[in-house]
Amino acid sequence: MSSVAPKHPLDGFFNARSVAVIGASADPDKLGGRPIRFFREAGYAGQIYPVNSRSAEIQGYKAYASVTDIPGPVDQAMIILPAPACMAALQDCAKKGIKFVQVLSSGFGEMGADGLRAQNELVAFARQHGIRLLGPNCLGLVSVRDRFYATFSTALEALAPSPGGIAVATQSGAFGSCAYAMAIQRGLGLSRIVATGNEADVDVAECIDFLADDPQTHVICAAIEGCNNGERLRTALLKAAARGKPVVIMKVGTTEIGIQAAATHTGSLAGNDAVFDTVFAECGAWRASSIEEMLDVAEYCMVAPAPANQRALIATVSGGLGILMADAAERVQLELPPIAPAVASQLREILPFAPIGNPYDTTAQLSAVPGGLGKVVEVLLRETDCTTLLVYIAQLACAVQKFEPSRAELVRLRTAYPDRAIVLVGPSDAGLRQRMADDGLMMFTDATRAMVAAGAVAAMHARRRAIADDAAAGKASAASVGAAPSTPAAAASRAPRAIRHEADAKAALQDYGIAVLQERVCSSAQQAVAAAREVGLPVAAKILSPDIPHKTEIGGVILNLKDEAAVATAFDTLIERAKAAAPQARIEGVLIAPMAGEGVETILGVHMDPVFGPMIMFGLGGVAVELYKDVAFASAPLSPQRAQALVQRVRASKLLQGWRGQAAYDVPALIDALVKLSAFAVDHADTLAGVDINPFLVRRQGGVCLDALVSFK
Repeated sequence: MSSVAPKHPLDGFFNARSVAVIGASADPDKLGGRPIRFFREAGYAGQIYPVNSRSAEIQGYKAYASVTDIPGPVDQAMIILPAPACMAALQDCAKKGIKFVQVLSSGFGEMGADGLRAQNELVAFARQHGIRLLGPNCLGLVSVRDRFYATFSTALEALAPSPGGIAVATQSGAFGSCAYAMAIQRGLGLSRIVATGNEADVDVAECIDFLADDPQTHVICAAIEGCNNGERLRTALLKAAARGKPVVIMKVGTTEIGIQAAATHTGSLAGNDAVFDTVFAECGAWRASSIEEMLDVAEYCMVAPAPANQRALIATVSGGLGILMADAAERVQLELPPIAPAVASQLREILPFAPIGNPYDTTAQLSAVPGGLGKVVEVLLRETDCTTLLVYIAQLACAVQKFEPSRAELVRLRTAYPDRAIVLVGPSDAGLRQRMADDGLMMFTDATRAMVAAGAVAAMHARRRAIADDAAAGKASAASVGAAPSTPAAAASRAPRAIRHEADAKAALQDYGIAVLQERVCSSAQQAVAAAREVGLPVAAKILSPDIPHKTEIGGVILNLKDEAAVATAFDTLIERAKAAAPQARIEGVLIAPMAGEGVETILGVHMDPVFGPMIMFGLGGVAVELYKDVAFASAPLSPQRAQALVQRVRASKLLQGWRGQAAYDVPALIDALVKLSAFAVDHADTLAGVDINPFLVRRQGGVCLDALVSFK
């Protein structure tokens, strides 16, 4: 049995030993000429085969009229031709036995229906012959260490990437070029660069999957405009997390205008932006809001050690900057624990004049204490368990010679405490920042950028620990988050019942163990009165109609009916209101239910995302949920642990814990309902359109569904 691991399906793109450039040009500035020039100037050691029927030699290389004329095997082909000529070139690649083909040509799916048909024909032919396609309308790829520059990007005209551990995978070629150009200017070492274009076959998700296995890559930067295969993206991100490789990802198209632009540009599904946020976090990735932030976080990952917790300390020579950093820490969920009395005593021995706190304001007189900076840093590292220490040093680093003793001491401490991240903040030049990075010390000129990067890295590691803990507990395997059912055995094979209105919806949810009130469907005022006697006054009355899903909008709900006469009157009133508001609506009666009593109204829902499938939503009920958008999502199925984390992500959920001395509400009952709702969602994912339980009343003891809307496709 061979011990050699099988190659990744995309290996031939990134590790090609020979490449044919179909549409090669003798002009090194034309699209077909640039890749050949880049290969030559970079010193690519593989074979380069220009293909052009009108030339015998191109840029010093023997040219061939057809790719089929090339002697020997060819690992990869680049097609840089007008769109109508691409199919014939692909057919020649198939005859030659080339299994990896980049189509850099435009004029396909991004151009409308005719272009999409031509694109689909390329894909169908490629699959028939076992060919993998990158593109079309892509900018190509680069393997920096191998000097394989299979692209015509103008970013390489004046910028030469140096080998390193950061990979960049994007849909948009222009976005990718901008990102890696900025990385090169910052002196960041790169491993692989790829722009996938229209993603007719290979997409960013599959590239992330490759990079997760790639020994040259340690941090993955990615950018997508949309996603056509949510499960593949999930799997790739989880794989990277399992391999210990941070993924810093950007998703553009967050606004309605942006989403429309993404669709017209690549033909991709933009999806629900809040859902993308959720999936990225569940899979251990960090979503950056700018290219600068993406590169900050990537560099931090390359330089600093993996943080064991999300606790941080701030030391600053400026109180104002300390407050700014503390504000940023809260936004990225970095915890700033108080300084313990024993630690405070040691700090006072160094700086008796400095107030104790976190942020710790050393005041500007720190510079008057010989070796003061190093002494403070050493105490904070030695005496606390915070894995991140951020130090604002003002302009100290601008005086390079004066700063040198402090720099040397910080390098010593970084070596002495290898599991701690020391992050300096203050004006400095690029050369000094690079020297600091080489010594394992991060340095930022901007305090907020420093806090965001530190928080992002701490969050990614916390997310990876959560994935591992979930898998170890056997509650929700990291490899199946959002993918597999988690249902009661009795309900697993049950077909969805016919759901016409609220009563049917509640019955379907009750089958899964979600609590509902004792209710009665009534077709007359007399039945309504009898039902009220049976369930107990006071009661609520609601119109039942498959054509009136939002009852409150027509006055279709009357609450707190305290006597039988009020119940009879309410029945007649509801029927009259329904007929007046919706004359064509089918009226199936009135629902009589007991008043539920006190509790906190919450909303539970299922959003059937077109990219990622069933997503469970939670928020506090009432009009505030629409006004403040204080809701959170999680992929189904939910374990109790993940359901609890979902609840905690909603800011207003603190009300459930007992606000201002009040008794706490039954959060375990809420968590149980969320888990059962997720089971319902997974079981019926193929036919379900959505679920709203609004409100789900969380009581001091227990919880109950008061209204529900379940719709199927």
